[in-house]
This record gives sequence, C-alpha cells and structure tokens, in this order.
Amino acid sequence: MLNRNLIWIGLLIGLILPALLYVILLNLFSLLEIKGAASSTGLSQNFRERTLAIVALASNLWLMNMYRRRRWELAMRGVVVATTVLALVWLYTFGAKLF
Repeated sequence: MLNRNLIWIGLLIGLILPALLYVILLNLFSLLEIKGAASSTGLSQNFRERTLAIVALASNLWLMNMYRRRRWELAMRGVVVATTVLALVWLYTFGAKLF
C-alpha cells in the first residue's frame, strides 16, 4: 500500500493538476472561439491566458482543503510549495506586463 501523505506526492499533484486544468480551459475557450460563442478580444493583451492561469492555480486550494480534512500535513506542504513555485512563475511571466 502506497503512503500518500508524502511531500513529493503533494508536490507532484500540486504541479500536475493546475497544468492540466490550464490546458483544458485554454482548449475549451479556443473551441468556444471557433464556434463563435466567445470573443478573442479581451480587456487587455493576454488577458485570457493570465486569468485562466490564475484559475488553474486556484485549483490547488481545493487540493489543500482535501488534504487538510484528511490530516495529510506532509502532502499539503508539497501542494503549498508547488503553489508558491507556480505563483512565482506566473508573476515572472505576466508581472512585467501588469506593473
């Protein structure tokens, strides 16, 4: 039986879940744009990518809450580290265009 209360498991899942959700949401909006249900013009340049990245990053909150309820502190620490790394990547990627 695999012990899932490990830091590396939380780190791995905390990196994979937002990445998958970002790809799914980006493809969903591309499909809606092709069908004419969504507009490609946004409030500013790369608005959709920035917003979808934040929404995907926020998916880790659900993961942290699930680990907190199960009292898996080590896995939750891994998710917190992954969220911090992804937030810094987001800030590096989109921060210069915001400030």
